[in-house]
Amino acid sequence: MILRDAVVEDVPGILAIYNEVIATSTAIYIDDPVSLTDRHAWFAARQADAYPVLVATEGADVLGYASFGTFRGPWSGYRHSVEHSVHIRNDQRGKGLGGLLMPPLIARAEAMGKHVMIGAIDADNAGSIRFHARFGFEISGHMKEVGFKFGRWLDLVWMQRKLG
Repeated sequence: MILRDAVVEDVPGILAIYNEVIATSTAIYIDDPVSLTDRHAWFAARQADAYPVLVATEGADVLGYASFGTFRGPWSGYRHSVEHSVHIRNDQRGKGLGGLLMPPLIARAEAMGKHVMIGAIDADNAGSIRFHARFGFEISGHMKEVGFKFGRWLDLVWMQRKLG
């Protein structure tokens, strides 16, 4: 297994993970799968902003990925904060890949001079909340019933970690 910066050839593997997470979980509050065109645009935007997309690979297979991007859109007051995501392929979960991807992602944010890294996590995802706590993230907010998926209302937990 190799951890490295993603290249455009990794985008289909990233898409497969993303769409599986959409279809089977509340980790992403989207109902419908996204297209390869959408993920290529996402990847290009990350590159244009010099934001990392890290992948864990085995041969040509993407086993998981992690990235961060702008928090709260284009408002300059948030320029020192980033929102991140870490997603692992369904057959690779529980093997420690997220724990391998998070430290270099945090290091990249620090190297860019970012001050806070933020995660938005479904409140029922206790595993993700514990995972983030292991890396120094603290709960900073709990928003009730702000999402809706699979026929039910979803609570969102905000977690953050100061960097540097």
